[in-house]
Amino acid sequence: MEIKRVGVVGRGFMGAGIAQVCAQSGYEVVVVGRRKQSLNKGIATIEYYLSRDVEKGRISQQDKDSTLARIKESITQEDLNDRDLVIESVPEDMELKKKVFAELDRICPGHTILCSNTSCLSVTELARVTSRPDRVSGTHFLSPVPRSKLLEIVRADTTSENTLATVKEFGRSLGKEILVAKDTPGFIFNYLLIALTGAAMRLLENGVASAEDIDKSMTLGLGHPIGPLALADFNGLDVGYMVANAMYERSKDPRFAPSAILKEMLDSGRLGRKTGEGFYKYKEEK
Repeated sequence: MEIKRVGVVGRGFMGAGIAQVCAQSGYEVVVVGRRKQSLNKGIATIEYYLSRDVEKGRISQQDKDSTLARIKESITQEDLNDRDLVIESVPEDMELKKKVFAELDRICPGHTILCSNTSCLSVTELARVTSRPDRVSGTHFLSPVPRSKLLEIVRADTTSENTLATVKEFGRSLGKEILVAKDTPGFIFNYLLIALTGAAMRLLENGVASAEDIDKSMTLGLGHPIGPLALADFNGLDVGYMVANAMYERSKDPRFAPSAILKEMLDSGRLGRKTGEGFYKYKEEK
């Protein structure tokens, strides 16, 4: 099946990034959010990153304008009734995602493929609330979406071969390298990342080394572009806690249980870059 029209449910940082890369790749995109104000914020984020690309010579002004022209905003999912593929990118709450998927199943035509940008929740469980479980898969984009080279496709227990092939082709059309994972806690990327980040946090918690030296062990020792603690700050410690907790609840694997220091930081309101302080302190960014 050829994908021409794409829908994105969720106007946050990830939803905006997904909409941007789809529109830049030539797809007509409808972005759905609950409120007009939040949609405007999402579009402003897209405009900001496109403008930076123009300044750096990565794209032309014409490219920017044509990308924005391919994105339409809506506050109702009913406007997704002609989409070939819809990507859900709402917060990592299973009941909320199930509600979105059930509504999309009602609204979208029978051929529409429904995808979730979940980073840890069961795609198979989401597929079961629809009448098209064979046309449901996970599309785990990494942050920031326009810069990341990777797209992790999650195959639910019910995902058909045709759906998998179509989603893989779609991902490649966005300029992404494709990984395919079974529907297991954390899939590939977060299975590895949460285990590494949790170990780094426990080292800090036990006073083994400073945050700076723990991060240097990975950036200088293994060539990682950013250390696990600095990356946790970038992604948001609240997000990291939610992902780790969800993975622990699914697997009961103690490697994924959120560390005590992470919970303490959340309780004190230190969520990383977004609040100006996490494992590191940050200057205010405009």
